[in-house]
Amino acid sequence: MAAKSKHPNRRKIAMERIETLFAEAERVHAEHPAWSDRYVERALAIAIRTRVRIPRALRRRYCRRCHAYLVFGKNARVRIHGGKVVVTCRACGYQRRYRVVKPDNGE
Repeated sequence: MAAKSKHPNRRKIAMERIETLFAEAERVHAEHPAWSDRYVERALAIAIRTRVRIPRALRRRYCRRCHAYLVFGKNARVRIHGGKVVVTCRACGYQRRYRVVKPDNGE
């Protein structure tokens, strides 16, 4: 049986911090792209250290290879190809593919 943590709110605090870092990365990206990349790296380090999953919406906002904060149209190219959305990082060339799911019309 695992011992209880001394900090029961640690994961909740970590998630709030991760969301704050991504919001800050979005805010400063126009003026300081390097800062926003650093904020992403810090958020990833917090997630790894506290074993918290980054939400899907935030996971799609950074490059898995170079950890750059992605702004579609600025440093990321978005294309639809073969039923998938392909996001290409312009910093390192890494391509990430996401399925396109058709919406259910309730039938």
